[in-house]
Amino acid sequence: MRFPKLSRSLRQLSTHVLAIALGVLLTVSTLQVLPSQAEPAPTGTAVDTSNLIAQRQSPASAAIGSTSFVTAAVNRVGSAVVRIDTERTITRRVDPFLEDPFFRRFFGEGFSQQVPSEQLRGLGSGFIIDKSGLVLTNAHVVDKADKVTVRLKDGRTFEGKVQGIDEVTDLAVVKINAGNDLPVAPLGSSSNVQVGDWAIAVGNPLGFDNTVTLGIISTLKRSSAQVGISDKRLDFIQTDAAINPGNSGGPLLNGQGEVIGINTAIRPDAMGIGFAIPIDKAKAIAAQLQRDGKVAHPYLGVQMLTLTPDLAKQNNTDPNSPIQIPEINGVFVMRVVPNSPAASAGIRRGDVILQVDGKAITSAEQLQNVVEDSRLGQILQVKVQRGNQTQQLSVRTAELQNAS
Repeated sequence: MRFPKLSRSLRQLSTHVLAIALGVLLTVSTLQVLPSQAEPAPTGTAVDTSNLIAQRQSPASAAIGSTSFVTAAVNRVGSAVVRIDTERTITRRVDPFLEDPFFRRFFGEGFSQQVPSEQLRGLGSGFIIDKSGLVLTNAHVVDKADKVTVRLKDGRTFEGKVQGIDEVTDLAVVKINAGNDLPVAPLGSSSNVQVGDWAIAVGNPLGFDNTVTLGIISTLKRSSAQVGISDKRLDFIQTDAAINPGNSGGPLLNGQGEVIGINTAIRPDAMGIGFAIPIDKAKAIAAQLQRDGKVAHPYLGVQMLTLTPDLAKQNNTDPNSPIQIPEINGVFVMRVVPNSPAASAGIRRGDVILQVDGKAITSAEQLQNVVEDSRLGQILQVKVQRGNQTQQLSVRTAELQNAS
């Protein structure tokens, strides 16, 4: 009885062994037909691994690992960036005591005539925009300077003549006589700039010549009122590229080495934030400065504040508030300049400007831009709310004589 069972077990074992052998045979034949992916490439066959490497490398590591685009951008414009040194002589106020007749008799007439003076020196940057020697910079770099010296990157120095200054936009044009073969900075367009784009600042911060800093565009259309300079009419490009005193007037570049802005160091308390004048605005102003030596800016003559319903409500609920304000959106007139176009048209303190030429006005920056874009002598139809009534007033713009 045991032999049949044993023979049956041997048959089952032989069947299993045969199945395993067939499986191994099939596997070996498959490996011969389909090579392993880990098998090295055939000898003599060129394999392009650049795409594989590029795919494995993240965009951030690629930008940080390769500085070629920064180097190329700086090389493209670097020779056109200049250093501007200024000198200005100021006379101190004479003590009234020195003008006293008794003092003059006692010490002599010559003593009181010795008026003390002081030499002030300034430093800034600029860049050449024309082969004839036109240099664009900030107005505050060369304003009221008695002497302007322009130094090129190759070491040559020239006396600069200020052709025009516009304090409202903080721009100036300086002319140097250095022949007609000067390097020129390529000008781009600030209208194409986007938040997050590369930003390269070139200039002479703190007197360190030919300094380059790298960052990105932080935001666009940062108004001068938001920056804290109400006497300017600008929408700045904001960047985190380091901009320090001495950078003023130097170029802000994009990744292709084109000038997209003019660096302006205007906030001494700024930490990691810089501002630049858009190059499109600078082009228009520079052309007028070169032609006329100045730029005429229209104005209304009001000190204003952006009004919102919440802001008006806060004022109206204050028992000490001297005036009740309509709880609407508009521009609140805080003050009217005497003998200004606004005063002549009948605009009063406490009015809320709602519209200009039928267009709704909701912020002080918007109103300022509308006036800036108007023509000198143009009549603007201004709708205001005064108390519970609305009025339509005609305001004829006039030329702004003093930026302050």
